[in-house]
Amino acid sequence: METPEKTQQILQTHASLINAVVQTVHEPSLKEHLDPILKQSAENGWQDLVNAINKILNGSREQDLLNGLDDEDKVIVDSILRGLQDPSTLPKVEQTGDATQAAPMIARLINEARRGDHNALAMLGAMAEQMLQAGGDMASLSAVLKDMIDGERNVDKLCTRMGPQGESLITQILSELGKLDSH
Repeated sequence: METPEKTQQILQTHASLINAVVQTVHEPSLKEHLDPILKQSAENGWQDLVNAINKILNGSREQDLLNGLDDEDKVIVDSILRGLQDPSTLPKVEQTGDATQAAPMIARLINEARRGDHNALAMLGAMAEQMLQAGGDMASLSAVLKDMIDGERNVDKLCTRMGPQGESLITQILSELGKLDSH
């Protein structure tokens, strides 16, 4: 069973996907934008999640969609189902959450993207779009994500347009990347 903190981290990590699925249910013409993400997700081992999402897109709203899913997939599918009933329950994509949770998650995605994980790269791309829309330090962070994927670790170079909160987040991401690089 997921802890509330872990559930929140999963929701924030997948906020863009959760919102995109709910938006696509309400506006089916958006499916062409969702399909490539779902295809990449399936290719990267998330087939059970993609199957559940496709059932939702085809009209299913049953709780038995959660059967057979791992804990992370259950959190995502449950959030989609709740979001369809009450949009106010959807995770906010512009919300960065607690930096102590955001930094490890972003670092993990950067590390996975560096190693060729297309799903991680797609997720970072979706996050970058949301960060750009949020403006401020988040927009500046979105501008340097690719640099970090490409291996840039110079904190001064990465933080040139950042305020104190953005600098703190970048520093924490770099620290987490350092831990991942040493393994």
